[in-house]
Amino acid sequence: MTSFTDLGVPAPLAAVLTASGKTEPFPIQRDTLPDSLAGRDLLGRGRTGSGKTIAFSLPLVARLTGTSARPGHPRGLVLAPTRELATQIAATLEPLAKAAGLRVTTIFGGVSQRPQEDAMRRGVDIIVACPGRLEDLMKQGVVRLDAVKVSVLDEADHMADLGFLPGVTRILNATPSGGQRLLFSATLDNGIDTLARKFLTNAVSHEVDESSVPEADMEHRVLEVRDADAKKELVQTLASGLGRRILFTRTKHQAKKLAKQLTSSGIPAVDLHGNLSQNARERNLAAFSGDPADGGVRVLVATDVAARGVHVDNVELVVHVDPPAEHKAYLHRSGRTARAGASGTVVTILMPEQRRDVKDLLRKAQIAVGIEQVTADSAAVVELVGEHAPYVKPVPVQQQARPAAKKKPAGAPQGQGAGQGRRRRGGSGQGGQAQAGQRSSAPRHSPQGRPAATQGTQTRAAQAHTGQAPASRHEPRDNRRASDATARPARQPRRAQRP
Repeated sequence: MTSFTDLGVPAPLAAVLTASGKTEPFPIQRDTLPDSLAGRDLLGRGRTGSGKTIAFSLPLVARLTGTSARPGHPRGLVLAPTRELATQIAATLEPLAKAAGLRVTTIFGGVSQRPQEDAMRRGVDIIVACPGRLEDLMKQGVVRLDAVKVSVLDEADHMADLGFLPGVTRILNATPSGGQRLLFSATLDNGIDTLARKFLTNAVSHEVDESSVPEADMEHRVLEVRDADAKKELVQTLASGLGRRILFTRTKHQAKKLAKQLTSSGIPAVDLHGNLSQNARERNLAAFSGDPADGGVRVLVATDVAARGVHVDNVELVVHVDPPAEHKAYLHRSGRTARAGASGTVVTILMPEQRRDVKDLLRKAQIAVGIEQVTADSAAVVELVGEHAPYVKPVPVQQQARPAAKKKPAGAPQGQGAGQGRRRRGGSGQGGQAQAGQRSSAPRHSPQGRPAATQGTQTRAAQAHTGQAPASRHEPRDNRRASDATARPARQPRRAQRP
């Protein structure tokens, strides 16, 4: 059996891996480590879950050991497409870096950049970054890449899907041309081959075959239900098992809604999607990674933002509640289970009108599996779910009581308040602010201080008493004005009304 030290990994780093239960390298690690540890540029291709993170973390740390970084001038760079993936890579790197006396930090958007600035000023050896925030800090002069010795580009194909390749090109151009560069990607389409030709020198290519994630350890099931109600029941049943499971939806709204529905049904769940703040993402991932006995949850409801970057052990079931739009997303979602040789099950739920699209999706993903018509209580579903987790009573949400409205003192005139009689259009003028949806109950006053409605009534009465006909709206304007002038008292100057 080949060990990490047999491949040239320094003993202190191999000891860190042994302490975490990693004693035998996986195929992508066994194939790439001799070349990457020797300082050669490398292009690695392998499906998700094959162990790429350790494959580039070991040479990154080993080749930087023994020297220190200047403030603002990191010596190691890892580029990742998402915050989740960057966080997971840093978590893998940190114990290895600590054993070598190196410091690691993450740089990505969605959080304050002040801690990132402070870390760079103190001096950081390795940064794990998303392209957008890194470019911002480079423009501000906080980060300079002129001392980078090893650069790693992880999930390069996903970078291309997100439109990050122009930024990645600018970032790599800022690193020394003689540095080592490691590029890992599942495919070489969408410009990845061009990127490799531009930045890799005499690169060694390694393509990991499907044995890196044994197909027998990942079971695929396709379950068809008759309608939306039957689908809802099936999803709740699949979520009710004892092991960890990830449920994928297409939209952020659906992820949030489903997590709430499951929690209210006694199945605690958290959501993960792009609308969450970084603190909320980390909190929900920590809950999903935690022990249910200590407040953790067994169910994560996520969009495709979690398909790359969520590395949680012992996920036994992945459910495509909404089938993805394309086959690469299917493979990356499914790769959250059966990782590193462990076993797991992938379930795709469909309704009759989705049958054709799902068949085409599975054909492109090279997954051969039949379609099963089921209900939530079918024998196949009961066997798949196994023992149900205990019911957890939902905790009611505490709503803050609204403060009671202040009562006006007796005798206070309506329309008068803190605003000193200032009136807003459509409102009562109380407190100087209009109350939405309410009308003032106080009568409008004319400039003479007489209620307007009363004034009009008295005018018409005076006309009837004198025998003068009221002015018609069909009369010439001058006649109407003359009639009004005779019936209406003269307007007094506004200043004269004030006390």
